[in-house]
Amino acid sequence: MPDFDESVDVSRPNPARMYDYYLGGAHNFAVDREAADRVLAILPETREFAIRNREFLQRVVRFLAADAGITQFLDLGSGIPTVGNVHEVAQAVDPGNRVVYVDHEPVAVAQSQRLLAGNPYAAVIHADVRDHDSILSHPETLRLLDFSQPLAVLMLQVLPFIRDSDDPGRVVASYRDACVSGSYLALAHSLSFDYWPGAVAEAVDMYTRSTHPLNLRSPDQVAAFFAGYDVVDPGVVFTAVWRPEKPVSDDEAVGSRAVAGLGLLH
Repeated sequence: MPDFDESVDVSRPNPARMYDYYLGGAHNFAVDREAADRVLAILPETREFAIRNREFLQRVVRFLAADAGITQFLDLGSGIPTVGNVHEVAQAVDPGNRVVYVDHEPVAVAQSQRLLAGNPYAAVIHADVRDHDSILSHPETLRLLDFSQPLAVLMLQVLPFIRDSDDPGRVVASYRDACVSGSYLALAHSLSFDYWPGAVAEAVDMYTRSTHPLNLRSPDQVAAFFAGYDVVDPGVVFTAVWRPEKPVSDDEAVGSRAVAGLGLLH
């Protein structure tokens, strides 16, 4: 069981801790495991979805660091640290690559702080991704990231937890506007009911009782978040087929239950 303080809400499940459980992590509480098991009982595909998303993160960060020459990363809604996180992948390419993680979940932040202890080129900020001003002006952001140079903004499965009423497109644009030409946006997003089998509505309803309700969107809605970017080949596609390391079947592609893409800022 992870350490926690009074600021951690353990009365309701938290999506970041549920996601950690799907991936086999240990940074979750009984309330999270119980909720996640209920979701898995309805939609066992959820665990595969989480794995596919983690694999996309690793592939896109490796591409950015090794092929696109990006040396600095802002990971918004970074979640619980697990093996193969952004700094591990980026710093395997160049130990000097810099990473700032941002999350609103206290357990995710606390575990990230422990993981990053002694790493001068990576830090974590406890903040809401909607509060771009505080994130962009945070001392750790200013210490590690140079916004006069290209960087990569990562928004992997964070926008599903931002309601339409909070204008997720504007949230994305607020970070785009802080970046210079040559920067990138990597984005992954869970798909709407049509792309899930079985009683997906029942599973999504469980998230309404969590700390962050879930908002699913269509591929076209996700693609619209790349406004102002040139989308890199192969486009906004099922997560599993974004530059896979081995051939992916149609069933595996659809089984992603999410789309992902990478945009290059004009």
